[in-house]
Amino acid sequence: MLADHTSVAPVPVAFNKLIKRPEVYPSLSKKHHGMQLWNAPQHISPGTQHKHAMDMKVLHDPTNPKNRLFLHKNYGIQLPVIKNDMPEAPFQKLIKGTTVGTLAVLPASHRENPALLPPFVSEKDARKGILSLIERGLIPPASDLTVDPPFVQHRAAKIHDIQEKYKKPAPEIFGTYPKNAYCVIVSESYTEEPKHLDKKLSFRQPLKMGTVTPAPSFMSSAKDTSAVQHVLGKEIVPFEFHHQPQQFQVLPIHRYQEYSQAYYVTIFNGKIDYMAPDLLAFKQHYQLYWGHILSFLEYLEKKLREYNVPVAIIKGQKLAEYSVVFELNSRPKWEDLLPVLKNKEFVEELVKRPGQQYKGPDGIEIAATKIQAIWRQHQSRTAYLIVCRQKWAAGVISISWLMRAQRVRVKKTLKQSRRRHLENFRSRAKHLAANWNRIKASRRTIIHIPSLGHAESLRASMPDIDTQQNLQMGRLCDIRDDNIDVIYICPLWISEDVIQYYMKLLGLQEAIKTGIPEKVAYIEDRLKVITPEAVKQFPNHHLCLATHLKYSPKTIKRIKNLIEGKAAYIVGGLLHQDDLAVADMLNVPILGPEPKLAHLYSTKSGGKRIFASACVPMPPGEYDIYNLQQMHEVLVQLILENVEIKRWLFKVDAEFGGRGTAYFDVSHLKCYERILKECREVGLSKWLIRKWIWEPAELNLSRELPGILAEHAQPANKKIFPTWEKFLQMFLCQGGVIEAYPPSDSVTNLTIDMLIEPTGEVSMVSCGDQIHSNSPLECWGSTVPQCSIDPGNLHSVCVKIAEACKSRGLIGFFSIDLVTFIHPHTMEQQVWATDLDLAYSDQLAMTQLMLLISNGKLTCKTNTFEVPPKPLEKKRNPRSKELAMKEEAQIQLPFMKRYGVLSTQLKHTNLSMVQYSVLFKIFKAHGIGFDIKERQGTIFMLHEDNKKDRLGMITIGEDLQGALLTFARNLSVIHQEISAPNVQLENNFQAAIKDIEVILGVTIVNKSKTKEDYAITASEILT
Repeated sequence: MLADHTSVAPVPVAFNKLIKRPEVYPSLSKKHHGMQLWNAPQHISPGTQHKHAMDMKVLHDPTNPKNRLFLHKNYGIQLPVIKNDMPEAPFQKLIKGTTVGTLAVLPASHRENPALLPPFVSEKDARKGILSLIERGLIPPASDLTVDPPFVQHRAAKIHDIQEKYKKPAPEIFGTYPKNAYCVIVSESYTEEPKHLDKKLSFRQPLKMGTVTPAPSFMSSAKDTSAVQHVLGKEIVPFEFHHQPQQFQVLPIHRYQEYSQAYYVTIFNGKIDYMAPDLLAFKQHYQLYWGHILSFLEYLEKKLREYNVPVAIIKGQKLAEYSVVFELNSRPKWEDLLPVLKNKEFVEELVKRPGQQYKGPDGIEIAATKIQAIWRQHQSRTAYLIVCRQKWAAGVISISWLMRAQRVRVKKTLKQSRRRHLENFRSRAKHLAANWNRIKASRRTIIHIPSLGHAESLRASMPDIDTQQNLQMGRLCDIRDDNIDVIYICPLWISEDVIQYYMKLLGLQEAIKTGIPEKVAYIEDRLKVITPEAVKQFPNHHLCLATHLKYSPKTIKRIKNLIEGKAAYIVGGLLHQDDLAVADMLNVPILGPEPKLAHLYSTKSGGKRIFASACVPMPPGEYDIYNLQQMHEVLVQLILENVEIKRWLFKVDAEFGGRGTAYFDVSHLKCYERILKECREVGLSKWLIRKWIWEPAELNLSRELPGILAEHAQPANKKIFPTWEKFLQMFLCQGGVIEAYPPSDSVTNLTIDMLIEPTGEVSMVSCGDQIHSNSPLECWGSTVPQCSIDPGNLHSVCVKIAEACKSRGLIGFFSIDLVTFIHPHTMEQQVWATDLDLAYSDQLAMTQLMLLISNGKLTCKTNTFEVPPKPLEKKRNPRSKELAMKEEAQIQLPFMKRYGVLSTQLKHTNLSMVQYSVLFKIFKAHGIGFDIKERQGTIFMLHEDNKKDRLGMITIGEDLQGALLTFARNLSVIHQEISAPNVQLENNFQAAIKDIEVILGVTIVNKSKTKEDYAITASEILT
C-alpha cells in the first residue's frame, strides 16, 4: 500500500527478493491530492469505511449530481457546467380523438352463410398481420396458412470435437510485470503433502490447471508461503514472464469472480487477525464492498466464538456474495453461514453438538441469559395461555348465551306457529265434519301425501326411506270414483315412462267396465303426480315427505292453483307436525287425527291401551316397560301365569313392520320343566289361584332368567339389531311391551283396514291374511279377502276397536293387526289383537288398485270379493227375440267371486339390471298379464326407476289356490330370467315361494275337510 501521496515508500522483497513490487506514479500533486479511499487506515470504524466507499462510487460516476462538487472539494478540480441547450418543445393544445382508422370486418352475409366466397382483403388490411385478419374474421379460423418465406430457417448445426469439452483455458494474466518478476500459482491438482520452498527456486512454466493470484504482494515472506501451503494444502510455484516491460503497474480488475476463489480468510478460536497478509490483500481487492464484508465477518466471528470453533476457513468469493444477503437478513442462521466456509463439514458437526454454544468464552453468560429467557417465556406463555383461556371461555359463554337466547326465540316462535297450525287444523276438521256428507257426494279433490312421519332417529335407520314412502302408488286408483280428482305427492323423482305406465293402466277403467280393450279413457286432467323440489335439495337428510313439501314453495303454489275453487282435503300417512303446516299453507283440512295422538296410539303400548279399553282379547303380556329390573320381574310373572306359552315376544314401542321385535323360548330355562310339572300336579286352576306355590319357582327364575336372556334371546331383524345387547338398549331407551306368542304350530296373522269418517261413521275398507317369508314376524304380502276368521266375529272385534279410537278423537284411516290360532287345550279358535297403526296401509293402497283393475267390490262384512260377469259380445242386428232375452238375462247374472294376492315388498337386486321395457317383454313372452274380459291375471306396481330393485305385484284368480299358484309361478319365472347361475343375491322370491307352498298345503287340507264335513252333513240329513 502507498504510504503518502507524493512519494512511494520502499517495499520489502519476499521470497529472497524474487518477487518485486512495481512502482506506481501518482497522477495528482500533493496539494490537490486528498485522502485516498483505498489507503484508508485500518483503525477507522466500519461506518467511516462505508462512507469512503460511497464517496468512491460518486467519484467514478460522472453523471452523479455530487461528482462535480466532490472533485472540487477534495482535489481542487473545477469542472465546467454543462447546460442542456436543447430547446423545449412548444406547448401544443391537446386534441382528443381516435388515431386509428376503421378496419374492415367480415360482412354479415358471410357470417350467416359460410358457403360464400371469402371477401377481398386490401393491402391496408394485410399490413395489420395474419392474427388481425383472423380476429376480424377475414380469414376463417380453421384455415391452413403457409408463410413464404417461413419464419424459421433451417441450417446445418455445427458439431464440436468432444475433446474440447475437457480442455482447460490457460490462466489469465492481469497487469504488466517487469523482468524476472514472479507470480504465485495455486495449483488445484496438487494433493500431496505441502513442501517447503528452497532458498533457490528454479524457473519453470506455470501449471495449466491453476489460478493466478491477483496481486504480486500476496506473499510477503517464505513463512507466509508455508502458512498458506499448510492452510490450503496446495502447491505454490513461480511464474516466468518472457516479455520485458518498461514499468509495472497494477490495473483495476472488474471481473473479480474469475480469480477471487484464491482468497481465503482463516479464523482461529473465534478471532480474526486483521493485519494478516491474506486478509489485507482480500480487503484491498474488495475495497468498494468492504463495509458489507466487514459486518458479515464480525457477525461470523461472534458466532464462531460463541460456539468455540477452533479454526474456520472462509472462501473469499462466497464471502463477497453472502455479504450482500447479510444486509437483507441481519441475523442469518447457521444454514446460511455454512456455505461460506471451506471446512463446513467440520464446523457443522461441531456446531450441532448439544450445548456447544455454551462452551465459548461467554458461555456462562449466554447460558444464564438463555435460562432467564426460557423462564420469562414460560411465565409469559403461562400468563398468555391463561388470558387466552379466559378469552375463549368468555367467547364460549357469550356465544352460548346468544345461541340459547336465539334458541329460546326460535322455540317460542315454533310453539306459536304450531299452536296456530293446531287451532286451524281443529277448526277445519270441524268444518269438514259438518259438510262431510255434502263433500262426499259432490266433486272433490283428494291430495294424497304418503308421508312417514316417524321420529328422526327411526327415519335415519330406514334404508331407502323415499322408496318406502312411495310403496302406496295405489292411492291413484281413487279416481275410479268419477267425482274424485287426485293429486299425488311423490317422494322421489320418477321418469315420464313410469308416469305414462300408470296413466295407461288407470285409463283402462272404461275398457274394464265395457269389456272392450280398445276403449281407453283420458285421465290426465283428473290425475296429477307432483314431486316437491326440496327432494333434490335435501337428498340425504332422511326427511319425511311432509317436510319436503313444506320447504317447496313452488309445489305449494302449484297445488293451490290446482285446487282453487274446489272442495279438497288431505289424506296423509303417519301424520307429522309439518303436515299441519302444509295444510295451513293450502288452507285445506286433513282426514286424520292430530299428530300427537297418532304418534301416541301408534306405539305398541298405545295400541295395548286402546285394546284394553275396547275389551277385546289380547295376548298375555305387559306394556310400558322402561328398565331392566321391571322387564325381568314382569317376564317372571308372565311365565308363571302362562306356563303353556312356549315363546315370548319383546316389541319396541316406536318400531313398525316387525323391525323392532325379538323373541325368547322358555325351553332354554333349566327350571321350566320342573315348573311345568308342578303346575300339572297342582292343576291349572289351583296354580293360578294359589300364588304362594310360585315362590320357589319365582326365585329360580329370577336367578336364571338374566343369563338365559343374554344367551338365547334373538332379534327378528338382524340388519337393524344384529345382537340382543343392541336390541335391549333400544328397548329400554324407547320403552316396549312383552307379549305371548300363540301356543300353536299354525298361526295366521290378519290386517284389517278401517275408516272413521269425520261424522263418526265406521267402515271396514279392506281385510286380508298376511303372508310371511323370512320370518313369521315380518309380513311381505297378503291375500284378500281374509279367510281365517268368521266375518261376524271379525266385524264385532274391529268395530269395538274403532269405537275406542273414536272416543279418543282419532279419525281417518288406520289398520289393525290380529292373530288367530286353535288353542291346543280347548281346541277353539282364538283371536288376539296385537297391533294398531294409525296410518294409510300398503294393503289398502294395493286393494284400491285391485278393485279398479277388476271393476270389483270388496264386502268385508261377508269377506267376499266380487266382480261383474263377463259381458256378452253384442251383434249389430239381433234378429230374434230369444237373443234379446238372453242378453237381458246375461245382464242380470250374479257377480263372480275372485281372490287376490297382494305384495309391495318384493325385492331382487338383479331387477336393477333390467329395464322396465325388457321386463315387460319377458312377462309377455311367458304369458304373464291381465285378462280384461275374464277380470283375472297379474298387475305390476312400479315404485321407482332409479334403483329398480323393488316391485309390487297383484294376482287375481277365481279361487285362492289359483291366485297363489299364479303368484308363485310369476315369482319363479322372474327369478329364473334375471338371476345368473351360482350367484347369490339379495331377494325374497324364493322364501315367498316356500311360504306359498305351505299355504297351498293348508288350503288343500282345508278343502278336503270341508268336503268330508259336507258329505257327513248330507248323509245325516238323508238318514
